[in-house]
Amino acid sequence: MGAPLAGAFLVGAGSIGLVYVHALAFDYLRAMGYSNVEVVSPRVFEAFPLLRYILYTPSYLSLHHRERCRNFCLFMPALDLAGGTLDERAWALQRAAYDGGPGGGALGTPEFVFLAHVVDMMSSMHVPFALRSLSSTPFANHFILLPFWPVAFGFMLLMWCCSKTFVVSFYYLRGHLHQTWSVPRYGFQYFLPAAKKGINQQIELAILRADRMGVKVLSLAALNKNEALNGGGTLFVNKHPDLRVRVVHGNTLTAAVILNEIPSNVREVFLTGATSKLGRAIALYLCRKKIRVLMFTVSSERFVKIQREAPPEYQQYLVQVTKYQAAQNCKTWIVGKWLSPREQRWAPSGTHFHQFVVPPIIGFRRDCTYGKLAAMRLPKDVQGLSSCEYTMERGVVHACHAGGVVHFLEGWGHHEVGAIDVDRIDVVWKAALKHGLAPV
Repeated sequence: MGAPLAGAFLVGAGSIGLVYVHALAFDYLRAMGYSNVEVVSPRVFEAFPLLRYILYTPSYLSLHHRERCRNFCLFMPALDLAGGTLDERAWALQRAAYDGGPGGGALGTPEFVFLAHVVDMMSSMHVPFALRSLSSTPFANHFILLPFWPVAFGFMLLMWCCSKTFVVSFYYLRGHLHQTWSVPRYGFQYFLPAAKKGINQQIELAILRADRMGVKVLSLAALNKNEALNGGGTLFVNKHPDLRVRVVHGNTLTAAVILNEIPSNVREVFLTGATSKLGRAIALYLCRKKIRVLMFTVSSERFVKIQREAPPEYQQYLVQVTKYQAAQNCKTWIVGKWLSPREQRWAPSGTHFHQFVVPPIIGFRRDCTYGKLAAMRLPKDVQGLSSCEYTMERGVVHACHAGGVVHFLEGWGHHEVGAIDVDRIDVVWKAALKHGLAPV
């Protein structure tokens, strides 16, 4: 690194500015080579063929680390060309990685993909390629991140304009590569009507890319499977009926995790978010167990629709309530929508809040307990875990992520989109336990 600077100073052309520019350029190119993210489009190399001998790529360097017998140079493939150690496969590998073709990237082709999205500005820095030390621990708002907020804001605008789905993290399970991809959109953007079409296009492109790569299962995370956005994934399955990749929302296992947290002696629960995909499945499952479900909803039409889905002998266990006061004697609350401090105060002392609302509610009541978001611990033989999934500890993933993993391990051939099949809740739960996933 010092040789070019020494030469410049020896001939009298050195300066402090040159030192900074050289150090920045050197470190940027080094970091880019090791990033496993193709920054430069292959079209640039096609337009300027000589550039491929001046600037290396992450795929070029990955071949060196994979086979250790070629591509020794740092930054300039021209040196490998002169020494006879240039691996010409680097250009095809770079195009495959950039376009999402089979065999692209240093890690190989993933067989399972969890398609997430950015939550907010602060959590956008909780990724391995930004701050590895912080990403290795559960996400929390640190004061040390505040100076980086303007930078994160700038990247948010940049991703909104010209970014596409990218790889966030990966791990290996029983010899199979699992990756987490992120749609370059933030949580608040999912509630902007004008952004709906663009978000669905990003998700659709990610699904088609996964299909081309040979991914077997793609699991939709959080708002990527929002019912109002794309019908829980049905939009993509209906539009592309010949997909080889199985698209799943994973919510069947999410429902199973929540239901198995409820003590067996509970005979009555209060349910908010009752008309959502998860709320509907939880209500229908509990009524079959003869557990009285107080369903908070102001829409009588939607309540009646769900009630009619239950077998006639169990419909009596579903009760519509329109005020929180109706639950002031119920100590088991299942929360599917945000609760303000005023709404929480109607819960009696000793209440436990189970929740499937994102972001989770804030625990204002010291005389009550609050459950975390539904999650499961990956099997003990998982390898390569280097980062945490949002607020989860390392090795623990959201239940919808785990649901996709189970779908892959079982080799199920159906898409899991749209409404949750209540009859499959126990099936998926038993399959998860069989494969070594464990409740947290």
